[in-house]
Amino acid sequence: RPTGLLEPPIEVRPSVNQIDDLLNEIDKRVKEGGRVLVTTLTKRMAEEMDKYLQRINIKSKYIHSDVDALERVEILRQLRLGEIDVLVGVNLLREGLDLPEVSLVAILDADKEGFLRNEKSLTQTAGRAARNANSLVIFYADKITQSMQRTIDETNRRREKQIAYNIANNIVPKTVKKSIEQIMQQTSVLDIKGFDETKSYAIQNDEDIINIAAEEQEIYKTIPQIEKAIAKTKKLMEKAAKDLDFIEAAKLRDEMFRLEKELEEMKGK
Repeated sequence: RPTGLLEPPIEVRPSVNQIDDLLNEIDKRVKEGGRVLVTTLTKRMAEEMDKYLQRINIKSKYIHSDVDALERVEILRQLRLGEIDVLVGVNLLREGLDLPEVSLVAILDADKEGFLRNEKSLTQTAGRAARNANSLVIFYADKITQSMQRTIDETNRRREKQIAYNIANNIVPKTVKKSIEQIMQQTSVLDIKGFDETKSYAIQNDEDIINIAAEEQEIYKTIPQIEKAIAKTKKLMEKAAKDLDFIEAAKLRDEMFRLEKELEEMKGK
């Protein structure tokens, strides 16, 4: 890694008194200017955890499938800007989720084997802290499952290689830092009202994505051309939201708004 960042170390801690332990860790991270991700097994647990944190004056929010897809983009922006310190969720697996401010990922019930606690899920969730030099991942569990052990072993293997590389190349790990302007640009959707997540479209291949990328710079000559581009962009936006790729969904929604404005201007001529 060019910044010298290491895979975040993983600690296994008992689930007894896990909330008290987690609160201590949250307090430490927030005082250091970091952010915290907490993953639970169910939506109900995420919501209750969020309510509890807010009751004790910890700035938090939760994300799960009942939260409007593009509202999630706004919540991620708030986390990155420090308007909230803790994000509670069920599925925070999305690879490529760029959250360098996150210095702690806490996984509750890490020993409950299943889709959300298999090796792939644990590895991806832990990776949400991989952009911060002071990162830590905590597995709260009463036993170490095979998935947990494989995740820990693979993490340690990668860390050993990364540490050796850094020493050989005289690299000191540095957190990826981005300006407020860069964060705002990455999550540029403010108006989250009116998005319809009930419709879903199956995109058969990557051709539509390629076309959209090419057409972004086009000046459309006719109303039917713009209407077609709007429909295509909307399909891609809704698919991105369904796939939990909120940043891409935000970009596509902004593009759709631009096209709709262009259509209005053309019709007004």
